Amino acid sequence: MIRIKLTIEYDGSNYVGWQKQKNGRSVQQQIEDCLEKLFKEKINIYGAGRTDAGVHALGQVAHFDLNNLNIDEKKISLAINYLLKKNENKISILNSEKISQNFDSRFSVKKKTYLYKILNRTTASFILEGKVWFIAKRLNLDLMKKASKVLIGKFDFNAFRSIHCQAKISERSIKDIKIKKSKDCIEIRVIGRSFLHNQVRIIVGTLVNVGKGVWDQKKTLTILESKNRQNAGPTAPACGLYLEKITY
Repeated sequence: MIRIKLTIEYDGSNYVGWQKQKNGRSVQQQIEDCLEKLFKEKINIYGAGRTDAGVHALGQVAHFDLNNLNIDEKKISLAINYLLKKNENKISILNSEKISQNFDSRFSVKKKTYLYKILNRTTASFILEGKVWFIAKRLNLDLMKKASKVLIGKFDFNAFRSIHCQAKISERSIKDIKIKKSKDCIEIRVIGRSFLHNQVRIIVGTLVNVGKGVWDQKKTLTILESKNRQNAGPTAPACGLYLEKITY
């Protein structure tokens, strides 16, 4: 068997998410359909992580296996992109390469970097619509940075996961949270090996409440220790979230 690794970028606005579902177009299904046309066989691809409906990716990673390779591995990306474009997809294969059978796009992950973008100014942007969370009220970055520090480490993040999360264990490790502002755009990067359903978006929603002055910066620790989702902030909109990078 020959294993191929893909690096993928996509605008998640019009997809039900990464994972195949019966209720709409998924990124995974669109790529698998292209592979079937290209190699004349049904091929399953396996992603590094699932992204929800409306969430984007700058560096999603997936792998698949082939019985035979009758095309230059580097040209696989070009061929898939041609087929994706024909079906009016907003998905790009940035790179395709042969990889060891020991590589697994999901289980070989050392860390994932999620990026959340907030447009923080008085007027909305039609250019960035669907790509950021627009917040008109000025956010206090210093308070948000201080509030985020208590979330770095290994904890029970039950308060920061969706009520629909199916993970049996809610303990996770966050390696770092970085917050910076460039002109009118606030970028929040959350780095860890794995995350609970909606964990990053709930963290962002909580930090935004602190930045708005709704909560004191110490509230974050209280929420974490409560292990109760009802105490945390809102789930930030999907449109501002990007799976930025996978590190192996």
